[in-house]
Amino acid sequence: MANKLVYTGKTKNVFELENGNYLLKFKDDCTGADGVFDPGMNQVGLTIEGVGDVNLRMTEYYFEKINAAGIRTHFVKANLEDTTMEVLPAKVFGHGLEVVCRRKAVGSFIKRYGEYIEAGTDLPYYVETTFKNDALGDPLVTKDGLVVLGIMTEKQYDDIKDMTQKITKIVADDMAEKGLELYDIKFEYGYDKDGEVMLIDEIASGNMRVYKDGEYIQPLKLSELFFA
Repeated sequence: MANKLVYTGKTKNVFELENGNYLLKFKDDCTGADGVFDPGMNQVGLTIEGVGDVNLRMTEYYFEKINAAGIRTHFVKANLEDTTMEVLPAKVFGHGLEVVCRRKAVGSFIKRYGEYIEAGTDLPYYVETTFKNDALGDPLVTKDGLVVLGIMTEKQYDDIKDMTQKITKIVADDMAEKGLELYDIKFEYGYDKDGEVMLIDEIASGNMRVYKDGEYIQPLKLSELFFA
């Protein structure tokens, strides 16, 4: 029996497996506009051969590290030959929530709070949550907001914050060993039938801001450096 296609995404397709798990098929389609890659955009702008492969390779590499550290993820196994990843079923929070962990004050953080802090200032694994909503500009939402809106419980938020800081440290320490510095990184979480939180989606170069010798590294270049 063929795997059943349940969702067609911008950069991944999702299939339902007979064992109750799901299969993510990584594509070479990238978000951007006018042929220019931009991980922050929410439309497919170009296709770059091999992007799905390197995104899956980095995702497998970090999910295996995170699982080994005893932190729950949806990752089961990857098949690099057909660019797929088997994952556990998980529900997303609300209509989709992004969790950012910041180690340096850059990007939208400086746009919002630049009158109080200098660009590049160290941040103590600062965690923020935003709703995935293009029309509203991915608005920030607080812990209290998430609880009062019924998106998650206080415990689920606390678990997400704790997991985010631990996972970010795993990635940052690993990047440092490669001579790279992680400034910030974006995650997505879901929960199982018992309400237990787990890391979902992917961990790839387009989800993070990384610098080398004080210079920002474009995501595609980061993938090259990472696997060099």
